[in-house]
Amino acid sequence: MKEWISLNMTPGVGPRKATQLLERFGSPERVFNALRTELEDLRLPSETVQSILRREFHDRAEKELDLVRRIGGDVLILDDGVYPHYLREIHDPPITLYVAGDWRTCFEMPSVAVIGSRRCTTYGRNSAAMLAQDLAERGICIVSGFARGIDTSAHNGAMRGGGRTVAVMGTGIDDVYPAENRRVADKILETGGAIVSQFPLGTPPLRDNFPYRNRIISGLSLAVLVIEASERSGSLITARLAMEQDRELMAVPGNITSRNSYGTNYLLKSGAKLVQHWQDVVSELPAEIAAAIIPEGGDEDDPEARPKMPAGLTDHERRVYKLLTPDSHVHKDELLEKSGLSFGELNSAIVGLDLKDHILLLPGDNYAKRR
Repeated sequence: MKEWISLNMTPGVGPRKATQLLERFGSPERVFNALRTELEDLRLPSETVQSILRREFHDRAEKELDLVRRIGGDVLILDDGVYPHYLREIHDPPITLYVAGDWRTCFEMPSVAVIGSRRCTTYGRNSAAMLAQDLAERGICIVSGFARGIDTSAHNGAMRGGGRTVAVMGTGIDDVYPAENRRVADKILETGGAIVSQFPLGTPPLRDNFPYRNRIISGLSLAVLVIEASERSGSLITARLAMEQDRELMAVPGNITSRNSYGTNYLLKSGAKLVQHWQDVVSELPAEIAAAIIPEGGDEDDPEARPKMPAGLTDHERRVYKLLTPDSHVHKDELLEKSGLSFGELNSAIVGLDLKDHILLLPGDNYAKRR
């Protein structure tokens, strides 16, 4: 274990170099016993060769493992029997995987990645939450990247559906980024989900780390669903990786006038599966998984047959709820004008709908219906 962690910490040894070293020497122990000339033959940077020859991170690796276990986590190594099966199959799997939470259960479940724009629209946020919730209710683990926007909505949707979700971090598992997601991280662990990262403890949110994180998101999943992505979105990197890893690629169509729809609509033109509801996702999963979720003879239910008005609302809450849609936001002033309620009555209705988890509170006193 120590040698694996030490090799992962060695400067200049990213996933591809680590794979190259293991293919050449067979194990981390043999890497650290290699001759200088053997290491130099692999064109490693001189500082990397020196670090390996000096076993520079061996002592720190022992302390690292102790610290991880103190915070309730663990470190999986590539030749562990518990290392995620699908992730091991990719071209350059991380040689160590830091994990926290009920990762064993999560890794045994069929998983779908739900990803998209950080600067998402109300439509995108609601679509992510709705689809993640619907899939989680049916035993699908939702994997995402813990970023603002679509990722956070996907994690929250999965938990709202009583399911499990895996957050793949671009930092160490001890460093929550973005900071406002601290409560989301805690809830993921409380509800049986997991947090994973390839990076050592204390790793800050460096820009170059996130593309490495993306291949883990797709690698853990049977399929990748993209919801809103701009022309230069990191989600398109994950989509490309999904295709390279032979994963099913799906996308939710978007408004053709929205910059956030460029990436998803491009993916659809290029052959990605168009997704409107959870059945579209499940039908593309392996046959035995799809058959267990969708009853013989067709869909479990009609997505249009869902109740339009939640039960248990007060008259004022019903008035406000009718004015909201899941695909766009409505400002408080407009609600005040159209509802016929006083300012105090409107505020009371909004608080009630929020506590019952029926609406989204958006910046600038804007609101939307939660799917």
